Order: sequence, then C-alpha cells, then structure tokens
Amino acid sequence: MSYLKSLVAKLGQVLVVYGAWGLFSVSFLDSSFLSFPVFNDLAVILLATRRPGHAVFYALVGTAGSVLGCYVIFALSRRGGRYLWRKATPRAVERAERWLKRNDFVALLVASLLPPPMPLKVFVLTAGVLQVNPVHFGLAMLVGRGLRFGADAWLGARYGAQAETYLRQNLGRASVVAVALVIAVTLLLRLAEGKWRSRPADRKTSEHPQDPHSSQGE
Repeated sequence: MSYLKSLVAKLGQVLVVYGAWGLFSVSFLDSSFLSFPVFNDLAVILLATRRPGHAVFYALVGTAGSVLGCYVIFALSRRGGRYLWRKATPRAVERAERWLKRNDFVALLVASLLPPPMPLKVFVLTAGVLQVNPVHFGLAMLVGRGLRFGADAWLGARYGAQAETYLRQNLGRASVVAVALVIAVTLLLRLAEGKWRSRPADRKTSEHPQDPHSSQGE
C-alpha cells in the first residue's frame, strides 16, 4: 500500500511537469522497453481527475503511446524475434503461441485488455515471430488499449481521487468482464459466419437441382 502511494506521488510530480507528453512517454515505455505495471492506468486517471474536460484526449494519448510501443516490439520481433523470444518464459510463449494460432486478433485483444500479470509483451513478441498480419495486430492493440484507457479516463473524470481506490480494488474484475464480453461477441460472430458460409451452398443446390434425366442419353 505504501509503495503504491509513493508511486502515485512520484507519477503525479512527473505528470504535473510534462502532462500529456509524460503520459505518452510512460505508455510508450511500458509497452516497449520497460515495464510499469498499472503505471499508465494511474497516469490516465490522475490527468483525467485534474482536467475532466480533457479525459477523452488523455485516453487517446495513452492509447497512442501504448500502441506505438507495442508496434516497436512487434516490428523488431518480426525481423529478429527469435533472440528476443528466448528471454520470455517458455511456458508463457507456448501459451501465447497456441492462442495466437487459433485467433490472432482475439488473443491480442484479450491480452491488451487484461491487467498484470497477463504478459502482453510475450504476446506481442510471439505475434511478430509468427508473422501475424500487421493490420490485425494494430487493430487489436488499438481497440484493446483504447477500451482500457477510455475506462481509466472515465473513472478519473467521474470519481476523481476515489478512482485510484476503485482501480486498485476492481481492475482485475472489470478486465475479466470485458474479456468475457469480447469472447462472447467473437463466438457469436463465428457462429453467424459459419451459417452465412453454408447458405451459398444451399442456394446453389436449390437453384441448380440435379436433372434426373441428365445421365440418361449420354
């Protein structure tokens, strides 16, 4: 508890001086070369608390910094990712690889929504090594981080200083709910896609019925 309070105090000092640029830097570094667990969430909340009218702007800045940081790691891993991959836990890599091969977009979206200890960087590295479509990767990061930082900004603008306590107590629960919604929507879309694919075959059969006399006379 005391560590978190000191962390918030130091973060507040940085953001007072640098504002949105500080938030962008924190989000970029957290998603790329360094790790600040929950640091960027607190940054968005603090800035939105101080200037509620700019909450959407701060959410966008945090999202931009995070997505850009992820893209740097993704691009590096596409070119020489095997070396970076070795630094990750083998079990985490195996899990990320299995999820990404099933559905890269959903796996990345879920990883970008969940709080620590979800190893987002492992998913980003693995996505690069597996040569995941850059567009799929970018959209997943944009949607996932946008939803997360958007929620942080809303909490800061709505509840002010109390948002920090709410985040600490409910971040995991809220993230799980968000992920459950993502999975549910994905399953529904897959079901609808399967039904849609089966329709053209049915239509083709009905429009061109087999002629019982076609084989006679040949």
